[in-house]
Amino acid sequence: MKVLKMTLGLAAASAMMVACNQNGGSTAASSNTEIAAGKPDIVYVNSDSLLANYEYFKDVRERLQTKAEQKEKDLRAQAESFQKEVERFQQNAPSMSQRQAESTQQRLMQKQQQLQALQQSSGNELMSEESEEMKKIYDRVEEYLKQLSGEEGYKMVLTYQRGNSAILYGDSTLDITESVVTALNKAYDSEKAEADTAKKEETADKKEEKKK
Repeated sequence: MKVLKMTLGLAAASAMMVACNQNGGSTAASSNTEIAAGKPDIVYVNSDSLLANYEYFKDVRERLQTKAEQKEKDLRAQAESFQKEVERFQQNAPSMSQRQAESTQQRLMQKQQQLQALQQSSGNELMSEESEEMKKIYDRVEEYLKQLSGEEGYKMVLTYQRGNSAILYGDSTLDITESVVTALNKAYDSEKAEADTAKKEETADKKEEKKK
């Protein structure tokens, strides 16, 4: 039985980022990128660095990897159990009647098909969840970059990925990756703090209800 593998990674994430056309500017960039015409109209973000440092992306990746590993473990256990059944059948087949042997063989074939279908559905489920999560990441980045572009007057934001980019060279003063990551992580930290507070309040309410 093939082992389930997580497909979530920088390749997929970078592909998502290549489609992103909005970005944010750092304090250093704001002060150092002033040229004759003022602030630059075009800036860029290093997608590798953004994803490597964006806490939301790292949490999503860890959660999906954990889920994939658990599914893999469960499937492996079922496959090993099935293999033992097959071995028992092979050992007992000589003493079985033809009818018993055919019935057992048919049951084992059906079980094998069920395991294969389960493996396929598990893989599809992980891919679907990964796709949904990557869309959420894209939406978060796009929403922030639209806002920042409006504030800073950016006309175009490019994405840069070493070895796979249309940008062969970019002045470092146009790189706003650091400020984008900082802003995204700050927003995500606030969301997590609110979620933790809500969870604690919910737990406290349940304890109060039990006391009553």
